[in-house]
Amino acid sequence: MTVARRATLALASGDVFEGMAVGAEGETVGEVVFNTSHTGYQEILTDPSYAGQLITFTVSEVGNYGIHSGDEQAETAQAAGLIARRVCKEPSNWRSQQSLPQFLERNGVVGIEGVDTRRLVRLLRTSGAQQGIIDSTGASPRALIERARRAPGMEGQDLATKVSTKAPYRWEQGVPGREPQPKRHEVIVVDYGVKRGILRQLVDVGCGVTVVPSRTPAAGILARKPDGVVLSNGPGDPAAVVGADVQARDLLGKVPVMGICLGNQILALAMGGKTYKLKFGHRGANHPVRDVIGDKIDLTSQNHGFAVDPKSLEGKVQVTHINLYDNTVEGIAAPDLRMFAVQYHPEDNPGPHDSRYLFRRFVQMIEGGS
Repeated sequence: MTVARRATLALASGDVFEGMAVGAEGETVGEVVFNTSHTGYQEILTDPSYAGQLITFTVSEVGNYGIHSGDEQAETAQAAGLIARRVCKEPSNWRSQQSLPQFLERNGVVGIEGVDTRRLVRLLRTSGAQQGIIDSTGASPRALIERARRAPGMEGQDLATKVSTKAPYRWEQGVPGREPQPKRHEVIVVDYGVKRGILRQLVDVGCGVTVVPSRTPAAGILARKPDGVVLSNGPGDPAAVVGADVQARDLLGKVPVMGICLGNQILALAMGGKTYKLKFGHRGANHPVRDVIGDKIDLTSQNHGFAVDPKSLEGKVQVTHINLYDNTVEGIAAPDLRMFAVQYHPEDNPGPHDSRYLFRRFVQMIEGGS
């Protein structure tokens, strides 16, 4: 029988939360954030966009349907740690292959449960996302607070380069249970921390997909003669991703380009815009976004801590989507350059399917349509 272990969550603010350890034993540091999704914990924990972050799940229990191979968004877990009110130890689902605690332990992810997550989220909304430490070794809270205060924040960190693939590779798998369209176009995906869901959606709409490292120069991408390029999602500060704005600028006007999340921010920087850090970010599967051009509302899946400054884009690019929670920029376009991008995740995983049409729009742009 496994012996229960105490764990501590300490924030740079000086706040301390006591609970029970779950997953791997040890200590982990990162930016403490929260996600409001009710399902999709496996996809969230394996999303490379969460590199360097301790994820607080606001739902009352996670892990109740277990872990299933095929739902992951990367080869292994990417989040720095897990914070939850309760973690289910004995999942009940016919697809389940292991429990969430087993998954965390095998992936070396340190977690804590038994936390008053309502209090923690209120604190993060008031004070903002901040650095924290989860410890299950018995270190003193005072020492943990000091280490959290010394930990570097997200601003200025090029985490995208760290999580990116080191070598190009081909992706063939489409959306499970669906027959993909015949391949009609060759697409390059620049990997800033790409989710597998994006790759599957591209295959589903008839694209041959090659993934390349984040620092691949535009000339190297164009030398492959792609029909289109996708700039992917990813973690960290968009302004800190080395060479990304130049890379994107050199692609614009030469090939159709679609940006997703971090890719949206990098394209804004390439167009002369600026980005800034949000107080506590957008992370969840139910965020309403207004499509300004189509005059409709989509419920979207989101995970980002930075946003594009709309004033910096005036006269440079169209703002096509607006977040209805706080009016931040959720999408941009430059039709003359055959470029569009969104700040949210149209591939869902997890989340609603409202925005999957954007992959078909990308194919239409490749084929010369609107």
